[in-house]
Amino acid sequence: MNEVLTDRLVNEPSPAQLLAMLNVMVTIRRTEEQLGMDSKAGKLPGNVHLYIGQEAVAAGVCAHLGDDDFITSTHRGHGHFLAKGGKPRELIAEVHGKRTGACHGLAGSMHVADLSKGMLGANGIVGGGMAIAAGAALSAQLQGRGQVAVVFFGDGAASEGVLSEVFNIAALWKLPLVFVCENNLYSEFSPSATVTAGSLVDRPRPYGIPTTSIDGNDVVAVWAAAGEAVSRARQGLGPSFIEARTYRLRGHLEAEAGFIQTKYRTDEEVASWAKRDPIPAVAARLLAQGYLAEDGLAQIDSAVMLEVAEAVRFAEASEVPDMSYVEAAGFIRSAELGSR
Repeated sequence: MNEVLTDRLVNEPSPAQLLAMLNVMVTIRRTEEQLGMDSKAGKLPGNVHLYIGQEAVAAGVCAHLGDDDFITSTHRGHGHFLAKGGKPRELIAEVHGKRTGACHGLAGSMHVADLSKGMLGANGIVGGGMAIAAGAALSAQLQGRGQVAVVFFGDGAASEGVLSEVFNIAALWKLPLVFVCENNLYSEFSPSATVTAGSLVDRPRPYGIPTTSIDGNDVVAVWAAAGEAVSRARQGLGPSFIEARTYRLRGHLEAEAGFIQTKYRTDEEVASWAKRDPIPAVAARLLAQGYLAEDGLAQIDSAVMLEVAEAVRFAEASEVPDMSYVEAAGFIRSAELGSR
């Protein structure tokens, strides 16, 4: 009996863990849909790059991480922020540029962070989180508390030179670092096949880094691969590389319809990937196993929608950062203000 239980826990999540991941995925989806609507309504001070369609990757990986583990993210970082423990009200207020946001309204969508959760930041620089994650992994190794670092990046960022440097140092020093490449098939508006040579999963192999390529829309497959990689890292066995094949169901950014004159994806392609939506797939799995009622997904969705609605009210009622706050936070010195 113990052998069966151990085998199940190693290879797939428990029903409670899968339900928790479903909650995270629905929270990401509904929060991002709200931000998409806010963007189109002109309520945001900047644009947003939505994670809709890729939720299984963030949920499956971060299910293995605690607050003292580290992640670095991308310009498409809302999902990572929420999966790592951030709250919709903190995120929505931040993207609205309000003082009550996760970074007091000073970071916005592409640089949202929460150090208390080990979320070291989204990053507007393509591949910008790679070296930061290596530094966090080195810090974790030196402290010797079993912490790990995870770097999320896209297929476009996989061609940045810094990745080779981080592969090298992570392998050489056996850093507790997990590389998660979210291959959504597009580098901004360019199909990956037109800008990326070879196979992404082959790139870490010359450094001796274990690699795997998985269906990034299958949260169980993500959970299993991430569990193995995180376990290796915690044991001091060094880095691992996961290519999660997935797809963003929204555009590169919400405002692209205003300046992209020619479609770079067909409606048929988007529709085919929409049929592989990771959220109903998880709900169907739990329903078939008897761990989710027929209306279970609707109940989760309803609770999340209430949370998101409250977060919007909170953000809209919050103040923007004023200069006195900026000065107190140390971003502008009083001497500099006095000289103006």
